[in-house]
Amino acid sequence: MSDEGLSPGVMAIEAHEEFVQHIENGGTRIRVLSVISIMIAGFLIASYFSQLLLPYVSNTRVVSVNLLDPGLILTEVVVLVVAAAWMYVGITDYLFARRLGRQVREIRAAEKELEKRVMGTV
Repeated sequence: MSDEGLSPGVMAIEAHEEFVQHIENGGTRIRVLSVISIMIAGFLIASYFSQLLLPYVSNTRVVSVNLLDPGLILTEVVVLVVAAAWMYVGITDYLFARRLGRQVREIRAAEKELEKRVMGTV
C-alpha cells in the first residue's frame, strides 16, 4: 500500500503501531537475555563464593594451590564482584522489560477501549 493516499493522522497511527510492535519485540529479547544473564551470574556467584568458603568449611588449605593465597583470594573476590554486578544488570534489565511489557499491555487495552468507543459512536 502506498503512503501517498493516507492522511497524516493515519500515517501517525501506523507509525505508532509499528513502534509499539518494535517495543514488544525488544522487550521479549531483553527478558530472555536478562534471564540468561541472571542464571550465569548466579552460577558464577555460587561457584566463587563456595571457593572462598572451602578452606574455612572443610579445613582444606592446599589442594594443588594454596587456597589462602592473597592473590587467589583477591582474584576470586574481583570475579565475585563482577558476577554480582552482572547479576544486578540482568535483574534491572529484566524488571525494566517487565514494566515495559505491562505498559504496552495497558496501551493495547486503552487502544481497544478507544476503538470500541469510536466504533460505537459511528
